[in-house]
Amino acid sequence: MAVTRFDIAGIGNAIVDFLLPTNDEFLNRHDMPKGAMSLIDADRAMKLTAAMQGGITASGGSVANSCAVAAALGARVAFLGKVAKDEMGEAFRREISGHGVHYATPPLEAAIPTARCLILVTPDGQRTMNTYLGAGGEFGMDDLDETIIMASAVTYLEGYLFDPPAAQAAFAEAARMARAVGNKTALSLSDAFCVDRHRGSFRRLISQGVDILFANEAEICSLYQRNDFAEAAQDAAREIPLAVLTRSEAGSVILHNGTQVEVAAAPAQVIDTTGAGDAYAAGFLAAYTRGESLHTAGTLGAKAAAMAISQMGARPPAAELRTLLG
Repeated sequence: MAVTRFDIAGIGNAIVDFLLPTNDEFLNRHDMPKGAMSLIDADRAMKLTAAMQGGITASGGSVANSCAVAAALGARVAFLGKVAKDEMGEAFRREISGHGVHYATPPLEAAIPTARCLILVTPDGQRTMNTYLGAGGEFGMDDLDETIIMASAVTYLEGYLFDPPAAQAAFAEAARMARAVGNKTALSLSDAFCVDRHRGSFRRLISQGVDILFANEAEICSLYQRNDFAEAAQDAAREIPLAVLTRSEAGSVILHNGTQVEVAAAPAQVIDTTGAGDAYAAGFLAAYTRGESLHTAGTLGAKAAAMAISQMGARPPAAELRTLLG
């Protein structure tokens, strides 16, 4: 393996999140499938933003969240993702850099605004997301930084960014760059609806060189078109060197070279499930790249996820995350 400057290089959507606590009636009125991530156009983004009075703004994006949390947990982290040359883009850049994440992707010059994710959180903690990809969806081959990818122990790819064809090609190339120097590639499936849209493409990418897969129960069952988690897990174990499968309050299952490691969920009072999987992946990768055991990595992931769902928003304060290292 090459000498690394970074433990993790994340590639994903650079998004500004807008969160609002709401109820099922609001979701029904705006025709939103509860718990799903839906892609929306600029017009719907403007209308929903206007309807979400009193929301909370924060930098987001699934893998960007993981990068911020991993940096707080002591990992050396870089992020690749596209923002516009606008106020939201500058806010995103300041915030992720403030978390200690190296971020140097040039802004988009075209007149397309920075991406945003409108997140509705119901009293049961479920989050329903409406994503306008904006500038983030323009990420492509030219935005890959080979120097960073080749200097990172793990390049972590975000399934949510898989919708634009240019990003799919960039993912395949990023995996090739990492593999060329003996580094690893990780992929998050992100969302079961995303898997439904791109099952074949995800399977091809996995077969071409994904070393670590992160998925929850619904996502892994969708990937292999199984109704039973155990059967889907067996499929993953046959195809992927390291599969990290989360099951909410049932904990997580880690499959590696014929072994299965089970990790209990950490206790938490559920306030907002936004970013739970992002925080888990961050904790896991931060420990994994330090050479910790799979059980230790899964345990740190579970604790980070519990902290994330115990507050509004996807990124717990860095000072609180650092208490998990004691």
